[in-house]
Amino acid sequence: MEVLSSRILIRPRDPGTAWAFYGGTLGLAVAREFPGGIVYFLGTGYLEVSGRSSDGPIGPDALWVQVRDVAAAEQELRGAGVTVTRETRTEPWGLRECWITDPDGRAIVLVEVPPDHPIRKDLR
Repeated sequence: MEVLSSRILIRPRDPGTAWAFYGGTLGLAVAREFPGGIVYFLGTGYLEVSGRSSDGPIGPDALWVQVRDVAAAEQELRGAGVTVTRETRTEPWGLRECWITDPDGRAIVLVEVPPDHPIRKDLR
């Protein structure tokens, strides 16, 4: 199997609120729009926010998003009213993480990989 592209799909309770959060508050750039959905650039992948879920959020339990400076991202997002569920800290595995939630309560893990972390030198 040859994979050419991929994307994460989520189905929010309120698409308008989700679009405002991902495109406005988080500032993700739009890759494409279509009736009922928006696909955002998410680093080297894509995040599609489309459809509607009346039973609660449908999609991944969490999104892992690498940023350059997690403490600065936390400060910026707090200022925008984003719920921070875990403040920035260095985890036992060496990554600096901060956890926030989207409007549906879905966890978003903001991650900073320090320059000396082994993941930067993993050649697999």
